[in-house]
Amino acid sequence: MAEDSQENTDPIAGFLRANLDEIVDRLSAWVAIPSVSADPDRRQDMERSARWIAGELRDAGLRTTLLPVGESVTVYGESAPVPGAPTVLVYSHHDVRHAKPEEWSETAPFTPVRRDGRLYGRGASDAKGQVLAHVWALRAAAAVDGALPRVNLKLLIDGEEEIGSPNLRRLLDEEPERFACDLVVFSDTIQWRVDAPAPVTSMRGTLTATLTIRGPERDVHSGVASGVTLNPALVLSRVLGGLHHPDGRIAIPGFHDRVAETSAERRAEFAALPFDEQDWITRTETRAIVGEDGFTPLERLWTRPAIEVISLLAGDPDGIERSVIPREATASLSVRTVPDQRIPDIADLLRSHVAAVMPDGATYTLEVDEDIAQEPYVSPPGEVTDALERALGRGFGIPVQGRMGNAGGGPADWLSRHLDAPVHFLGTGLPEDHWHASDESLDLRMLVGGAATLAHLWRELGRPR
Repeated sequence: MAEDSQENTDPIAGFLRANLDEIVDRLSAWVAIPSVSADPDRRQDMERSARWIAGELRDAGLRTTLLPVGESVTVYGESAPVPGAPTVLVYSHHDVRHAKPEEWSETAPFTPVRRDGRLYGRGASDAKGQVLAHVWALRAAAAVDGALPRVNLKLLIDGEEEIGSPNLRRLLDEEPERFACDLVVFSDTIQWRVDAPAPVTSMRGTLTATLTIRGPERDVHSGVASGVTLNPALVLSRVLGGLHHPDGRIAIPGFHDRVAETSAERRAEFAALPFDEQDWITRTETRAIVGEDGFTPLERLWTRPAIEVISLLAGDPDGIERSVIPREATASLSVRTVPDQRIPDIADLLRSHVAAVMPDGATYTLEVDEDIAQEPYVSPPGEVTDALERALGRGFGIPVQGRMGNAGGGPADWLSRHLDAPVHFLGTGLPEDHWHASDESLDLRMLVGGAATLAHLWRELGRPR
């Protein structure tokens, strides 16, 4: 951040740096609550997490409400009305992904540890740190300016984001006036680098599916029936291997028909970002860069579609191996879509492709999760995006170069459609933060810079027009 490269005399950033120890202590207390929405045994922890952040929002000057949804709790907070000021709804979430403690080396997932300028723990970056940045942006603005920002703020802290937000649509439909706004700030995204913040102006869509292939009626001896028995693991491998052409292009017929071309302006925005292949590999620990020929790595991340296999199961993956041909094999798929693709079309193409390549003798089920799928979204250019860019420069004390996308997905598109408001992105994560994986962590410079940026953005938006 700025203190590493140039002097940042911004009083808002100074306030946040002066209070960093307290910020980290508060975030650590929240990270210690295992708010795993996918785990039914964590329902009480979900409520504890919701009540914890509701208290922080109240302390920062907002009125708060707990909104039970499904098996979880969503938190809502709003500032005192400011007549004539713009109304901004902030979206983020307080639920976290399941963690495998045996794979964590820095600390146990819900035992936060501050080390080498980072806070380690599940949810530190995705997305409790992002939510707490909003809290401390308000505290910094109040301390420096003597009052909360001159905007009508509404914070919607989802309790089900990590399971696809199945009840968020209903929540918005039931109380449209509560959530009405002029624009949405979506805080569940990353920045490019701590020394190179950039506005996120697009988000890919998300569709998940589960493919199960069945062969024999039961597991059978790998020798007795070998050579004459359909092996569902081999069939599944062929189906998955056929999802891509050798050049990296997705092989499902018709899949690319509606993929929008990357504009020259967008390519120039990406090219302005500092990118080095080895730096990317080191930061993300991915070992290699692969993908569709003819496109840069940043285009592949942000403007090209992708299909990933996120789990495989067949035979005896755990325990003592039995030397059998398994009766079934299962894979979970994650599909990332881009403008101008639409989820129903992609779901139908996936179904048709799997049916066409399935060999005789195999039976299968393909479950496509259209009900929790999320469409891609592109923020409209103009005044708010320009204000965000200026706020990033002031918050981080660094000139902003380039604009980026967010490779993951989220409910940005239907927040925009349901609220009839544009969505703009501002998060505090980094690609190296290990979201959803082991040793998740948050760079504390991003926490300070992100909170300062938010305070400056509210200043920008609250200026009389």
